[in-house]
Amino acid sequence: MVSLRPETATKPVAAPRRPAGTVYRGHEGMWSWVLHRITGVAIFFFLLVHVLDTALVRISPQTYDGVIETYKNPIMGLGELALVAAIVFHAFNGLRIILIDFWSVGTRHQRAMFWIVIGLWVVLMAGFAPRQLMVIMTEVR
Repeated sequence: MVSLRPETATKPVAAPRRPAGTVYRGHEGMWSWVLHRITGVAIFFFLLVHVLDTALVRISPQTYDGVIETYKNPIMGLGELALVAAIVFHAFNGLRIILIDFWSVGTRHQRAMFWIVIGLWVVLMAGFAPRQLMVIMTEVR
């Protein structure tokens, strides 16, 4: 039986509202944040592996030589290229973040600074990548 009293009538429930400004729409700031985190984690894991394989020298120089020899292949050459790309982006974007934090108008210019970081990254990688690819190709022969 349906009650006709107002206090027991079913009211429509509105969906909770999100506070203004919390929905991220994927502009330059978000991509900068995502790329900075990804490059930071990648650099961390490279440094971890680098410290571990270098520590092999104290344990067994022959094992160390063997590990270093496995690094001399085209896949690792491309990995070195990716590592340099990550380090260069992470460094420039870190400077951008410092400017945003400590420059009074940094937040106003954060979008332009992102594109400056990308431009500098492209210029530096355009100078490094061909040379690294030549080194990789000479190792293949």
